[in-house]
Amino acid sequence: MFINQAYAQDAADAAGPMAGGSLMTSVIWLVAMVALFYVLLIMPQKKRFKEHKAMLDGLHKGDKVVTAGGLVGTIDKIGDDADEVVLDMGNGTKLTALRSTLHQKLDASDKK
Repeated sequence: MFINQAYAQDAADAAGPMAGGSLMTSVIWLVAMVALFYVLLIMPQKKRFKEHKAMLDGLHKGDKVVTAGGLVGTIDKIGDDADEVVLDMGNGTKLTALRSTLHQKLDASDKK
């Protein structure tokens, strides 16, 4: 109605070839975003899980550990295939914790 007939035709012709390039550009950006997401989020998380599993597999009786709740204790009893460990909290207090809730193993250099 208000647009010149020739101008409307030129605009339609200009959008035609760009549509294919635009789709390819969108796919490239999508692949780049997925790769960036994988590198920045998934790879570090997998590394943390692997390190945590190695720490849990290397625990022995007498190791000083910190639970996810912040409790510090010494391992009193641990089984090779058991999901639970018995922690000695001091003064004769012992508690049972799930092996997966052990957050960190304290070294001798971590004394405060």
